Amino acid sequence: MNIGGAFAWGLLDIIIKILDLIKWIVIIAAVISWVSPDPRNPIVHFLYKFTEPLLRPFRKLLPSSRTGGIDFSPLLLILLIQFLQVVLARLFVPSPALT
Repeated sequence: MNIGGAFAWGLLDIIIKILDLIKWIVIIAAVISWVSPDPRNPIVHFLYKFTEPLLRPFRKLLPSSRTGGIDFSPLLLILLIQFLQVVLARLFVPSPALT
């Protein structure tokens, strides 16, 4: 493997790991939101500040008033992240059927 290929693999691995971290932060924020946490807690404050900009477009797309008060934005964001991970992985790893 050449240096450029190794660099691309390393970069891809880092991007996929960052997307995994974001996915887990969204999951943790969604679970914590079920128990009505103290908004002054620094962890809750971080989770809200980090996830709110990511979830806002999905909340506009599918408001909870149309879904019976259930917020599906974390689920939609997680599905998008998983989709991106698969697409990125397939860009660098060819399918056996294509070779």
